[in-house]
Amino acid sequence: MDHALTVTGRRLMNGLQSAGAITLLLLNILRCLVKYPVRWKLLLQQVYFIGLKSQFVVLTTGAFVGAVFAAQVHFQFVRLGMQSAVGPTVSVAMCRELGPVFCCLLLAGRVGAAMAAEISSMKNTEQIDALRALGVYPVEYLAVPRFLAMLLSAPILTGLVLVVGITCGYLISVPVLGVDGAYYWDNTVRFTGARDVAIGLTKGFLFGIIIAVIACYKGFNPGLGTAGVGRATTEAVVVSSLAILVSDFFFTFILNSLFLGGA
Repeated sequence: MDHALTVTGRRLMNGLQSAGAITLLLLNILRCLVKYPVRWKLLLQQVYFIGLKSQFVVLTTGAFVGAVFAAQVHFQFVRLGMQSAVGPTVSVAMCRELGPVFCCLLLAGRVGAAMAAEISSMKNTEQIDALRALGVYPVEYLAVPRFLAMLLSAPILTGLVLVVGITCGYLISVPVLGVDGAYYWDNTVRFTGARDVAIGLTKGFLFGIIIAVIACYKGFNPGLGTAGVGRATTEAVVVSSLAILVSDFFFTFILNSLFLGGA
């Protein structure tokens, strides 16, 4: 019993220390944004890697999530004679939850892992020490471009996922399942507002901050050798994914109150 309490307490303390260190890294990145000029070449390289090269996997996932969700909603609503409600249900769910969450979980797996692996490899091969020797601040050179690129790319990719998911929901519901197309779009436009889209894009923006900061933190603090790089990469994906799912619960209530007045 004492051993279990000791292990639990140690893990809790380690978690709190990591959360504090991640917060300090975020504050350090924000300080660098004010103190140093933006390295536009590095920023554009990261936007290309994070945004453009992630489009295929993100949009493919969004398409099938929208299609599957539309089919499942239709199978339940058809029993109640509510086929015309499939459209707004799919669109609101994609905007508020499914779009930003699935998009950023994929970004955590693809981009977060790459960030952590690259930075941790530089750390273990002493390239970061070489940057310091040349008078370059590592956080400004490595973390800031990735942070800004994620802030730009995550909301844009989230918006694309919303469009693709809602469109594929229509293509499954109307031509395949036989829902009336006029009622589908009329109800979708009527019950899906700009505030729903704003919630989704804001979540994408906030999740992007979480992914970038956690991935950079794990990259700057790896274990030794190739095993340390692998562990840092795995932890970056796992921790950022869990952080997205946990924070989504709180963001839902906060953003609902801000944008919808609790409605």
